Amino acid sequence: MIGEVTQLAERLWMLRYQPYDVNVTVVAGEAGLLLVDTRADRVEGKDLLEDVRRLSATPVVAVVNTHWHFDHVGGNLAVLAEFPDVEVTCHVEAARELSEAQAGPMAEQLADVAAPTSTFSSVRVIDLGDRLVEVVHPGRGHTAGDAVLRIPDADVVLAGDLVEESGPPAYGDDCFPLEWPGSLDMVLQLIGPATTVVPGHGAAVTRDFVRDQRGDIGMVAATIEHLAGQGVSAADALRAAEWPFADEVLAEAISRGYRQLPAMGRRLPLA
Repeated sequence: MIGEVTQLAERLWMLRYQPYDVNVTVVAGEAGLLLVDTRADRVEGKDLLEDVRRLSATPVVAVVNTHWHFDHVGGNLAVLAEFPDVEVTCHVEAARELSEAQAGPMAEQLADVAAPTSTFSSVRVIDLGDRLVEVVHPGRGHTAGDAVLRIPDADVVLAGDLVEESGPPAYGDDCFPLEWPGSLDMVLQLIGPATTVVPGHGAAVTRDFVRDQRGDIGMVAATIEHLAGQGVSAADALRAAEWPFADEVLAEAISRGYRQLPAMGRRLPLA
């Protein structure tokens, strides 16, 4: 399946795929290609490589996974099958989360996912010869191991699922809703007024979009903290305040947020 291709800058493309409306970014340099995320499974990874060949005959030399979720890491094995020396990098917490998920209830779904070959804890620089790509962990948010990439010469930032364009922020059962706003504050420091931002899902966006979404995510965090401080239970929180997102989006955000509150920020009853 051919993805929707958007050229973001010279030798830099965003490929947008269904299902999941997920983005893969291809960054070309003299040393080879960097793929940022690899789609959901080995078949989709093979299709991705066919699309990549239409863009460039240069071999793939590196992969970065923005986090551990299957729709971003499932094609790793297909890339490694064709390019065995590729370094597959993710944050150390993303590697841990993937390993734990492969040993848990998602074992069957993730059985065919290749583990990363290297990890980083704070910052990593990938040298593509004539182009450097900065990989940063801005903090916890969508997951514990989110990675954001910056391509300085092109003024492009790849935000992973810390930013969503085609839907609301994805508050899953591994999210950190109280820390997410601070992580986006760090991401905003990487984004200038003319920067193109690639979200994990959906169309490319601007700094203003990220700032506005950070405001909504910050409102969720502040509301959880306020309600908990007033003794409102997690079960009653949805009806006790106005929220920026629909109820179904907020269920995990509220549950996770209440559990992650520091003890001093809580008043009974909480559940």
